[in-house]
Amino acid sequence: MSLAIAYTRAQLGISAPEVTVEVHLSGGLPSFSIVGLPETAVKESRERVRSALINSGYDFPQRRITVNLAPADLPKMGGRYDLAIAVGILAASGQLPAVALEDKELIGELALSGEIRPVSGVLPAAVACRNAGRDLLIAEENQQEAVLVTELETYPAKHLLDLCAHLSGQTRLDLAKVQANASDGYSTEYPDLSEVKGQPQAKRALEIAAAGSHNLLLVGPPGSGKSMLANRLPGLLPELTESQRLQVASIYSIANCGSIDPTALQRPFRAPHHTASAVAMVGGGSNPAPGEISLSHEGVLFLDELPEFGRKVLEVLREPMESGEIHISRAAGQVTFPASFQLVSAMNPCPCGYHADGSERCRCSPDQVLRYQSRISGPLLDRIDLQLTVSALSQSELISASGNGVTSKEVKARVQACREVQYQRQGRANQYLGGQELEALCALTQEDQGFLAYALDKMNLSARAYHRILRVARTIADLDGRETVEKAHLMEALSYRNSAA
Repeated sequence: MSLAIAYTRAQLGISAPEVTVEVHLSGGLPSFSIVGLPETAVKESRERVRSALINSGYDFPQRRITVNLAPADLPKMGGRYDLAIAVGILAASGQLPAVALEDKELIGELALSGEIRPVSGVLPAAVACRNAGRDLLIAEENQQEAVLVTELETYPAKHLLDLCAHLSGQTRLDLAKVQANASDGYSTEYPDLSEVKGQPQAKRALEIAAAGSHNLLLVGPPGSGKSMLANRLPGLLPELTESQRLQVASIYSIANCGSIDPTALQRPFRAPHHTASAVAMVGGGSNPAPGEISLSHEGVLFLDELPEFGRKVLEVLREPMESGEIHISRAAGQVTFPASFQLVSAMNPCPCGYHADGSERCRCSPDQVLRYQSRISGPLLDRIDLQLTVSALSQSELISASGNGVTSKEVKARVQACREVQYQRQGRANQYLGGQELEALCALTQEDQGFLAYALDKMNLSARAYHRILRVARTIADLDGRETVEKAHLMEALSYRNSAA
């Protein structure tokens, strides 16, 4: 048979579109051409495949070889197509049964010796392969990702000879299995909230933020515990569900962060330095890779020293904070990454950090304070639900105060119960309530409506801030076990809109 078809997967964001590898052998001068919008690394697979077949003891056809990667309008990048191309050539030349490729997908890069090397983005491809009802053949090093997709038969192979023996029925590869040390290197321990001395209001705000997936801004002088509080937020969040783990692991898989085991993954906690660029936050490149925003999906994005970040860097956060996804457009097309993250930020009230802390250490002029705080735009502040001023502990309080307060485990139990109420009621956290849904779940009495309208007018808050206040009040009511939002809940929610920024 001079025509053979094999199946593989491309990488497009966290999706893995199917690619059909068509191999045709015809008469004429010996040649080897690959069509179907291949980039340089794919074109170079001609030499890798040729050497791999010869060094594995197979005959390389001295004929005109045409390989078509369909669909032709989908860009093909990387060495992930080597394995499918090599097996397609063997099937087209009669060295392998073509029928064995009908229900299989092959992903892997070939070494010149015929060894199969791992590639990035195997987890999304495994999910798509399972949905297509086929078996998956990959490199041994990739099996820890692929095996996490249930109801999928995955066969890892170390060498092209082993894989071909499996396809021809001579021997059978073992199904992929989780290695005993798969979770090594993943800690499930978070810093405990009880280690933070004092700061009862900040701890309360942290619990509300965790319960409703709200964004949080902490403003205070150096040493007031802002970073300590932020680092303890992931330990208060509910455990990831299986689907959430799989999605988070898919993002890290395409980001080429090594072998990912979602069964051991914590909620991501990303803390980029303030020198990070907008591209580092959003992601990008000729083959778009996820940035810090997507890498913190279903977790926490912590921005310390918020005003020190570039204005353009901060402004790119606005759209994903609303939509929960990020769109990266390039000439070749558009890629969408999920970006449902919780923003936690911290800042000093002025350049020296001691403005209005009760001491006389601050030497900043009013203009310097205003310029410093104005580095954060109003639209971005509007999207931060909880804005809290954190005061520094006095020396006597620091020495005498005990850190053995409420533990993360106790707070997490309350947060978990609150989240369960929200998911049973509306199917998602309060942070993502829509307009009409928000009005229905936060129906206020006539008196409370008048109180809220007066407060909004006095505090000069926008319509977006109004909706944010309602969402926070709904979360406070859920923590309080109340079905309706009451005035006390509104008052507490309003108290978190009065930061120094």
